[in-house]
Amino acid sequence: MNSDVDHNSVVKEGYLWKRGEHIKNWRKRYFILRKDGSFEGFRSKPELDDLQDPLNKFSVKDCQLMTVDRPRPNTFIIRCWQWASEVERMFCVESVAERDEWIGAIGSVSDTLKVTEETPSSNLVEHKKKVSLDDFDFLKVLGKGTFGKVIMCKEKATNQLYAIKILKKAVIIAKDEVAHTLTENRVLQTTNHPFLTQLKYSFQTADRLCFVMEYVNGGELFFHLSRERVFSEERTKFYGAEIVSALGYLHENNIVYRDLKLENLLLDKDGHIKIADFGLCKQEMTFGASTNTFCGTPEYLAPEVLEDNDYGRAVDWWGTGVVMYEMMCGRLPFYNKDHDVLFELILVQNVKFPRNLSEEAKGLLSGLLVKKPRERLGGGEADVVEIKSHPFFASINWEDLVAKKLVPPFKPQVTSETDTRYFDEVFTAESVTVTPPVGGAQHQPLVPITEEMEALPHFEQFSYHGSRGSLAGSNRMSFETTWNV
Repeated sequence: MNSDVDHNSVVKEGYLWKRGEHIKNWRKRYFILRKDGSFEGFRSKPELDDLQDPLNKFSVKDCQLMTVDRPRPNTFIIRCWQWASEVERMFCVESVAERDEWIGAIGSVSDTLKVTEETPSSNLVEHKKKVSLDDFDFLKVLGKGTFGKVIMCKEKATNQLYAIKILKKAVIIAKDEVAHTLTENRVLQTTNHPFLTQLKYSFQTADRLCFVMEYVNGGELFFHLSRERVFSEERTKFYGAEIVSALGYLHENNIVYRDLKLENLLLDKDGHIKIADFGLCKQEMTFGASTNTFCGTPEYLAPEVLEDNDYGRAVDWWGTGVVMYEMMCGRLPFYNKDHDVLFELILVQNVKFPRNLSEEAKGLLSGLLVKKPRERLGGGEADVVEIKSHPFFASINWEDLVAKKLVPPFKPQVTSETDTRYFDEVFTAESVTVTPPVGGAQHQPLVPITEEMEALPHFEQFSYHGSRGSLAGSNRMSFETTWNV
């Protein structure tokens, strides 16, 4: 805020009442609208030499505006962007005239950006053999949901087993999940860590998106904990260390995971952790960087997310605290069926521990579940280093851990690569079918689309066929895309 350029770019500024998205009270914020479309909210008016971070960051590019007089007079709603997610936010002012001024200024900036926007140049796509569903034998259904299904398959050329996730484009678009799906594809393409699930290929047909993933058959940690009720501290330490190692790797590469929960923690056949489902990841998140999107599972949400404040990497360490608490204590640290009550507990209640928990375990969980992110264990610039050096993890050799030299405390009882005992029988008993597109010929093949077709809206440059390398590797495909909402 201390440069003439920033000051001169201001289109309009002033106090607005902003309604909270989750705890629905009204908060007074000082908002600044700039020519580049940024719309930032502060607790108070920042001075020219004030470098305070905004509490709220929006972009009004391609926004939609609506005026209403409920729940307060002189209210307006903006449907706009927060990072890669489209959101609706409600604001209120003192008079109709003031509301009209804000609506006019925001609309003018949005229209100007629309006129001056240049069409991004298309990426160069390396010409490789197109992978298609024809390259795989489908063996067994592993899971099924709103967006599609997951099937165990064998690659014909190599006899290698994979799990292929086949998603319906129409459902993804209808439910506004395009951004999350593209984020998952991007993150999977650019990560390589022993405790993260790996992507082999991604490709698309005319109506489906396909992720060919490594096949992990040791079951969800949620399943194993439900059966055993509680894990020992030693077992929790092993799983916690592998989770911390994987999240630290993501943070080192400026990615925040944002969706840590037991259901997203899998075990491989040897008993090592595999973190799955990267749809809620946020990229370009260095120390001090923040986002504001409300996402995740209610019981695992960090206080700063609930308070509508910008948040950063520390949300992952809160999530780590929640899952490790569940493992050692057999229950969630904060729970109520009523989400409003649950959110209040997360914001104000102190965490309680069973008597049999060691002081080291209590210290770790207390540090991870600190309400203020800057004071949370791992919330500083050192990030994962703070957690690795905690006394609870004193016995962990972190290099040996990543090299998988440490013996897992539990080995799943799978008898073969194709053993699906840890998957729901409701799905594994199903016959394997991939239905043709709606309205298509009954025997229409699900062939891969051409590069020309891949340039169509929503899923440009989706396909990926690459070797596993590090994030810094030169063999990574550029993945820049836009989508329509």
